[in-house]
Amino acid sequence: MVLRLGIFLLAALISTAGSAKEVYTLKFATLIPSGTSWTKVLDDWIEEIETKSDGRIKVKMYPGGIMGDEPDVIRKMRKGQLHGGLFTGYGIGRIYSPARVLEIPFLFRDTDESDYVRDKLMPEIEAGFRDSGFELLGWPEVGFIHFFSKHRIDSLEDIKKSRIWLWQGDPLGEAFFSASGVSPVPLSIIDVYTQLSAAHGSIDTVYASPFGAIALQWHTQLKYGTKVPLTNAIGGLIISGRFFNKLPADLQQLLKTTGKIASDKIRQYAREENTKSIDILRDQGMEFLWTQDEVVFKKLIEIRDKAAKHLVESNYIPKDLFDRVRAALVEIRPPENTNSISLTH
Repeated sequence: MVLRLGIFLLAALISTAGSAKEVYTLKFATLIPSGTSWTKVLDDWIEEIETKSDGRIKVKMYPGGIMGDEPDVIRKMRKGQLHGGLFTGYGIGRIYSPARVLEIPFLFRDTDESDYVRDKLMPEIEAGFRDSGFELLGWPEVGFIHFFSKHRIDSLEDIKKSRIWLWQGDPLGEAFFSASGVSPVPLSIIDVYTQLSAAHGSIDTVYASPFGAIALQWHTQLKYGTKVPLTNAIGGLIISGRFFNKLPADLQQLLKTTGKIASDKIRQYAREENTKSIDILRDQGMEFLWTQDEVVFKKLIEIRDKAAKHLVESNYIPKDLFDRVRAALVEIRPPENTNSISLTH
């Protein structure tokens, strides 16, 4: 009788242990400060996946760059110290650089064009991330990038005279500034505000989306912005392949489905809020300068093509991919506008 009872209890313990649900903790980082609409979307996403996974996924989010610059976050993801992040094109380039064809300056005329090309490329971009050891959950968007400065910017010459920030280690930024004849100041994004606010800081000019300039508080140190945007900057909601691959199939699908929805929402917010942010900056006294004319147009096209040539030669963006993007633009763009650069808000 005692033996039979012991066997029953042992079987019950084994059954209980086998039925206990395994909990996966997703440690997630972003440069975006807490309290913005973007991090609120991420908060809602976290609540959704924790609820729909019945508590099998728990998320710890680290906003505001507290885990370091994007290269720091990627390094920690590779080591397993972090598992995911919301990245700009800078971080994306360190994982799968061909995706940055989508933010070559002055390549797309408007968001309809960039959306069209992005949708055509997305299957191979997702595969490129996967081959690099990461899983792309969604494709949010940083938005239109402008120059912002402490001094007036009315021309390319004014840019060349600026002490302009370069996101340290960014091949696309390096190629563009080199093609422009500009000598930038390389800094981690974490150091930008400090240098802008210092009495004798190393920089007086930056590039950012209007929303980003406000969210990062850079705008408090700046007086002028440029009317002509450089590009529509990309973004990615990314987790490590190591973390993703150990999840059960239903949790993988949950992350993919909800991650895409959250990313699409951020992209829509980015487009709305960048437009609103320009009005906010103007209301606060910022002046937007530098009206484009035909001479400026041709010069910017020359700079773009020179920078793109360097990126292709270095294989940061493969020539075949760049050619296919140009061909896709021909499909939807009137022939007389093949060189158009004015991205519209």
